[in-house]
Amino acid sequence: MNHSLKQQIEQIVGRMAEVIILDEQGCTSEVSRIMTTEGSFILKSVTKEKYRSWLMNEAKVLKDMGRQKSIPLPKYIGFFEDKHSSHLLMSYEPGSTLTAAIHKAESESEKLVLIRSFGQFLNRFHMKEVSAVVQNDGDWLKRQLSTAREYVEGGLTSGSPQLLRFLECNKPDPVLQTIVHGDCTTDNVLVLDGKAHMFIDVSGMTIGDPRYDETLAISHFHDNPAFLHAFYEGYTRYKVSREEVSYFEGLYEFF
Repeated sequence: MNHSLKQQIEQIVGRMAEVIILDEQGCTSEVSRIMTTEGSFILKSVTKEKYRSWLMNEAKVLKDMGRQKSIPLPKYIGFFEDKHSSHLLMSYEPGSTLTAAIHKAESESEKLVLIRSFGQFLNRFHMKEVSAVVQNDGDWLKRQLSTAREYVEGGLTSGSPQLLRFLECNKPDPVLQTIVHGDCTTDNVLVLDGKAHMFIDVSGMTIGDPRYDETLAISHFHDNPAFLHAFYEGYTRYKVSREEVSYFEGLYEFF
């Protein structure tokens, strides 16, 4: 952390006492926990241009959604940029990721409770009334495919041009758009006291196709019928078909 960034952060949250690089890191950023005289905070830092735009959008989501407080998210504290990097400062929230919680669970029944809770949490989220605070630019899938094409042409994705053409020509029938997380894996949900209770990594939160969230939510459960059953005991509003899962898993390859 350079001196300028340290000064900017301390002006907001007080003098730093300790900075710890967290064991659980994001795929696109370096995540640190900062202890200051005012409390404990999380700092996400990125340097790649593609991910800097994602982090800026996450800052906007946290700032805008924090005004209504209907969705449990970390609290926005500040956003800092220089020529080579971007940094998002937010509240530190207790708990562990759902991925870690499932891994640490001591019994199969404990894992099933966690996964059922995840299904319930996502079900409530998708049932929320769409708010004017959440950006809605119309056809979410059209925007995602357009962004995927930009990434392909710019060499910014592992998704292939052939897969993109297939997705563009074989779009699923539309469904009612809801608020979506946009990267709803077990890595991006915090668990506290045995229940899913908060989303993190929310740069993609917007109005979109809930089947995308659902597909990512169950992505690690396909080979475990008991886990899938537990999830759908909680998530009752819809069940994606195999064809829909295949489509949205393909779309995810570009992001």
